Amino acid sequence: MHIPDGFLSVPVLAATDITAVVAVGLALRQASKELDEKQIPLMGVTAAFVFGAQMLNFPIVGGTSGHVLGGLLTAILVGPNAALIVMTVVLIVQALLFNDGGVLALGANIINMAAIGSWCCYWIYRWLAQLLKNENIAAAISAWLSVVLGAVACALELALSGTVPLTVVVPTMAAIHAVIGLGEALVTVAAIVFVKKLKPEIVHG
Repeated sequence: MHIPDGFLSVPVLAATDITAVVAVGLALRQASKELDEKQIPLMGVTAAFVFGAQMLNFPIVGGTSGHVLGGLLTAILVGPNAALIVMTVVLIVQALLFNDGGVLALGANIINMAAIGSWCCYWIYRWLAQLLKNENIAAAISAWLSVVLGAVACALELALSGTVPLTVVVPTMAAIHAVIGLGEALVTVAAIVFVKKLKPEIVHG
């Protein structure tokens, strides 16, 4: 799902970079009011987990790659604003040190994987948990959506940039990540169940 440099047009780069800066700035401001000393180490642990999980990727179409995300799990553990920050830090390190995703395309990758895959899908999870009265089912659906929606956003950015035709990139990215999302759902639910049994107090909300 990482977009390398050279695949997005200047207007798309500008729009995504500006949007990402605003989103991260708002998350930082809100997280500073919410975080306590106990959550800082947990953010580090989840960042390490996400970093390792996302390094296991494979090429798809238009120069992008597919992998599990870990965004919703991070949001459930540390909160949506802190999760957006954690995911952003992971993406920056991947781009600067491992050339996994472009530096200029960081804005797009932050939107796809941190803003959509973590922050937005956390609120989908909360809504589904209230609607379905089952947190595990809500987490599974939301984790699956975090991968699929992020992939569709990535596909739309590539299509708007003229890199890959819309009719090719959207179905391809959505189909492949729909399968990846099943693994994301299983890992997310298993991790949440384990954490709730071991230390339920660290689960956000």
